[in-house]
Amino acid sequence: MDITDKQGGDKHSQDAAPREPGSGDSMSSLPSQEDLEKEIGDYLSKKYGSKVRIVSQMVFPRQLQPAGDGTEKETSAQEGGGFSFDLKPEELEQYLDQFVVRQDEAKAILATKVCTHFNRIRYLKESSHDALPVGNIKNNIILMGPTGVGKTFMVKLIADRLGVPFVKGDATKFSETGYVGGDVEDLVRDLVREAGGDIERAQFGIVYIDEIDKIAATRGLHGPDVSRAGVQRALLKPLEDTDVELKTPHDPVSQLEAIERYRKTGKRERKTINTRNILFIVSGAFAGLEEIIRKRLTTQSMGFGAEIRQEEERDWLAQVKPQDLIEYGFESEFIGRLPVIALLHELSEEDLFEILRNPNSNVIISKKHDFRSYGIDLKFEHDALRLLAHKAFQEKTGARALVSVVEKALLPFEKKLPSLDISFLVVTRAMVENPEAELEKLLENPFDPRLIKSYEALVAHEKEQMAARIMREDLPQWEEEGVELTEKRQELVAHLCIKQDLPVSKAADKVLFWIRQIRSYEVSFFNRCGIRIEFDDSAIDRLLEGCQYDSGSLYNQCERLCNILEYGLTMVRERSGQDVFQISVEAVKNPELYINRLIRQSYTSDS
Repeated sequence: MDITDKQGGDKHSQDAAPREPGSGDSMSSLPSQEDLEKEIGDYLSKKYGSKVRIVSQMVFPRQLQPAGDGTEKETSAQEGGGFSFDLKPEELEQYLDQFVVRQDEAKAILATKVCTHFNRIRYLKESSHDALPVGNIKNNIILMGPTGVGKTFMVKLIADRLGVPFVKGDATKFSETGYVGGDVEDLVRDLVREAGGDIERAQFGIVYIDEIDKIAATRGLHGPDVSRAGVQRALLKPLEDTDVELKTPHDPVSQLEAIERYRKTGKRERKTINTRNILFIVSGAFAGLEEIIRKRLTTQSMGFGAEIRQEEERDWLAQVKPQDLIEYGFESEFIGRLPVIALLHELSEEDLFEILRNPNSNVIISKKHDFRSYGIDLKFEHDALRLLAHKAFQEKTGARALVSVVEKALLPFEKKLPSLDISFLVVTRAMVENPEAELEKLLENPFDPRLIKSYEALVAHEKEQMAARIMREDLPQWEEEGVELTEKRQELVAHLCIKQDLPVSKAADKVLFWIRQIRSYEVSFFNRCGIRIEFDDSAIDRLLEGCQYDSGSLYNQCERLCNILEYGLTMVRERSGQDVFQISVEAVKNPELYINRLIRQSYTSDS
């Protein structure tokens, strides 16, 4: 039977360690962890015999929290009520470049204004400017562009990179406060839920409202317009600075909680969240706005002496001004609270192809995950991606069409192959052209040497590309912590990128986290027995090898290694007085042999 020693031990543990006379209550008189464990261990051994022993729980960093994309991410520094932000616009733009094809202007505007928004919050907090300046204007943003160009995708990427609470809603689902329908303030309340109830953290979140063009007031309409102009008016205060009640009459759960709290305490608790630091981003296709802009610009160019030019094809949305949006049907006060406008352009066939061939393409990665769940590794030939992009472009719905054309081409294979003993599938142009016929050919000869050769060539090419990407990648955290990206670690990062379809940065973050876990054992080992151990790079690389297949094995490896080292190194210290040891790859491979060698050396030194 093992009794685990945890912080704040139970009553029996406290009784088992009586204080010495005159020891007092000062912190300096408390026994060390080592002395306390020894004293408790002796007590338990006398009472229960050798069957009972103390196992000291080592300090181990808590596991990373799973992110929405299946990877792991560290808990934001903003949790717990604090606020920390130091990201620069170019850093955020480079992050977006990894995932988003084209849209350079929109990426630059979003990265700049989002970083400025949060850096300004940090600056005001650090300089103790609790009160915002009078007339403060937030960098709320309007995204304009046709469907399927990546508006929602970019905002989600930014929220994920920043680690802030994020909620999304459609403007068409809301009505003016007091009418039947959703309340626009519900989005602000949802931020608190996304932040796990942490109101302080929710106040630094992002609210994204799609289809904002659908609430432009209908021109010529008389009387109340609860789904259009009324929603605009309801959004005015949240867009700027207001307190939103967390409890609402139409939420029975919160009302029951309030009643129960009042019954217990006799007090009414009023919880609110302030929107002054919440960033609002709205988006829409704005169909018909081009005509308003074209009319304004062509009217201005008319008159005596004006240059007469033949009508040309122009990007009219790029010339948008607030007056155009007001004529479109928005209140001037509403547009005034959305000072930043970013335009996204329609995607060409080449853009769709670039999206598919991007290593971080969520369309391809999602499909790979579908097949990998059946133990099938999915690869795409270059010509197959070209044809998929061509078919998607014909549908005229932007990047959204990519998902449907990929599904249509691979659905027969996804249905049939899991029942067969097939471990990989190479998607060819012929498969995209005629899936059913190619499936029949595959079933006739599933182990065709040509297919195997093609698969192996694609895997080799992917490894080469991944190695080159890792060498080009900037890893600032590795540099800041002075951690070397050895050849073994590069191989591990590449393995994670390919097998788990992770971006290089996320895979590198995983490996760095595992290295921190190993380093934490150096501190923990010293706290436990007063001996310093230092893992060299070769030892760390050896411990990391098992993480390729099971990251949980790292904990077991380190626990076993440190248990063996504690016993042996304590003996060596008693004989030689040495209390600092370099742990090499030899010690990791065979810790018993390593300890025996040190003990023999200590005896030889004595003689």
